[in-house]
Amino acid sequence: MKIVEASGLGLRTRRGWMYRDVDLTAEAGELHAVTGPPGSGRTSLLLALAGCFPHTDGELRRRGPAALGQVAGVHEPDPTLTVAEHIQERLLLLGPVPRRRRQLVPVAAVRARRAYRRDAFAAAIAGAGFTDSPLDPDRYGRDLTPVERQVLGLVLASLSGPNLIVADDVDAGSDAPERQWIWAALSRLADQGYAVIASARAVEPGTIAITHRLGDPTLPTRTELTLPPAALVAPRAAQDQTPEVTA
Repeated sequence: MKIVEASGLGLRTRRGWMYRDVDLTAEAGELHAVTGPPGSGRTSLLLALAGCFPHTDGELRRRGPAALGQVAGVHEPDPTLTVAEHIQERLLLLGPVPRRRRQLVPVAAVRARRAYRRDAFAAAIAGAGFTDSPLDPDRYGRDLTPVERQVLGLVLASLSGPNLIVADDVDAGSDAPERQWIWAALSRLADQGYAVIASARAVEPGTIAITHRLGDPTLPTRTELTLPPAALVAPRAAQDQTPEVTA
């Protein structure tokens, strides 16, 4: 099933193109990687694909809800909460899966949301398929390493049972073993049936992913992302929506 279909997608600002002419079709169970140097528009594109940022050119269709993983400056851990508290808070905000949606949400996400009063951390980690994760439930958000922030973001994203999960800059600040682990984790999420789109400077060797390269050196780019308040959809508010097709 096609989850995201982008054709000729682009974002043009007063300073020029952030990205342009992007064609991307992601199906359930696929891992896609958006690569390119800083300033190539990777973050803007990911947020647009998730329905959290506008585009000015092309067409975009998305089936069902999307969830954000780690996106620096947009969707990050709370420095004052522990990993376990992040998970408990998200489960409380999501609440039980509505009966009308239970056939549309992965079984693991349903089980995790039922278990939040008992052992939310274990249920969430197991539901995401990350039982070998480096996360310490008592570690505060401010103390998380870059790879730990990515893992927490992916776990939280999986709890809502979305069709699409996006994560930004997944190889930032990590060493080779950490990069291998995070790409393997993204592949496991795709194997569970999610459409997964991650951005990075490069894809780790051995990873099976459909790669989309941004950053044509002939095109003007910006090196920072400014989010108009009206354009950014609060990720928490969009975590538990009825699947729909958007244009």
